[in-house]
Amino acid sequence: MTILEVTELLDGRILYKGEAAEVDFKHVVASDLMSDVLLVDEEDILLLTSLASDQVVRTAQIIGAVGIILVNGKLPPSSMAEIAAELGITLGRSGYSKYDACVAIHEALKK
Repeated sequence: MTILEVTELLDGRILYKGEAAEVDFKHVVASDLMSDVLLVDEEDILLLTSLASDQVVRTAQIIGAVGIILVNGKLPPSSMAEIAAELGITLGRSGYSKYDACVAIHEALKK
């Protein structure tokens, strides 16, 4: 499943389509603590967070995430979208809560 498919599943929208938008993610990390995200030692990660900050994009780049989805209806500051575009990282948003987004993704992956 790709971030584009997940964004559609979560009734969200893509704010910036990056280089890995068509890459299937293997793991989902749902956290607002970027220090915890940095400890994840996996590849092809989709990052779900309600933290609308430039640091999220920088963290996604460091861990090699396929993209970021902001949950809880958060709107990113313009600088966040600009950095995502600069780094080529897909950025989406959804009105789902982090919990409901995780449940929806889990159910979709079980099929």
